[in-house]
Amino acid sequence: MATMEGNLLESDEDGLLRQLLLQSGGKSETDNVPQKPFHQVVPKPGYCLKTKTDKNEKVFINICTNETLPTPKDITDEELLKLLEAEDASGFRIPMSLGEAHAEIDKSGNGCTAYDVVISPEFYTRTENSQVLLGFFLTVVLEGIEYKYNLTLDRDWRILKNRKFVGSLPEQNVRTQSKPWIMEMGDGGIQPTKPSLISEVEDTQPERPRAPEPVYSIVQEPPKGHPEFLVAEIQLPKVKMAATLTLDIGEDRILLETRSNVYQLDIFLPYNLVQEECGAQFNRKTKVRFL
Repeated sequence: MATMEGNLLESDEDGLLRQLLLQSGGKSETDNVPQKPFHQVVPKPGYCLKTKTDKNEKVFINICTNETLPTPKDITDEELLKLLEAEDASGFRIPMSLGEAHAEIDKSGNGCTAYDVVISPEFYTRTENSQVLLGFFLTVVLEGIEYKYNLTLDRDWRILKNRKFVGSLPEQNVRTQSKPWIMEMGDGGIQPTKPSLISEVEDTQPERPRAPEPVYSIVQEPPKGHPEFLVAEIQLPKVKMAATLTLDIGEDRILLETRSNVYQLDIFLPYNLVQEECGAQFNRKTKVRFL
């Protein structure tokens, strides 16, 4: 899956998917029960999709999971293909959270834009086991981002091999119930202008400020030339336990964050890391993390 790239699904004539970008559900017996308008979602990294806009601007799409996201109904490849051939896939919606765009820096030091998309773990697994479903899902994601942010994305995308996500994955507050992105006044009152394959859970949390960078040092062995191994020592005096830390090691990047946003370390290294051989330890007494 990490090496998959290209255009898996091309069945959108005159914007079939674009015509189906938001669909509101019917009422249920629980409609009169008071509900909290939002709930908190902590994205868990899955994989990162790389593409670009029609203006040649680099774009990364972080595909993430969270257990609170609903799982769409099960569907076979044959059933999905029949819906697409009939140009009517409105009966199959994908609950997902399309996060706000955030500016990032790629490993070359150039500016780029990242988007976070959150789906249920069960649906994530299903896309891993079906090329047809994966292609359909990613097509819907690209269409959704294009519509929501009024841009055009290149379909010649690829999935990064050694990076699960680009940028940070902050906690999000999402609506308990989905609602249309665009509302329009008409003779019959306010009506949604657009149905959808995406049952979107709107992200309402503003981007949180970047946390302070902790004091750290990196020692290489041997000291000169290409190192055989690196040791990073990170000072975390305000952290009490390792469970509050999130560590992601990419092919040339170290990203360390704290759940309470006390620290954030996001650095790129001039060497490629062997991720399978990397490890980390946290000393509760000295409040130091070794990588």
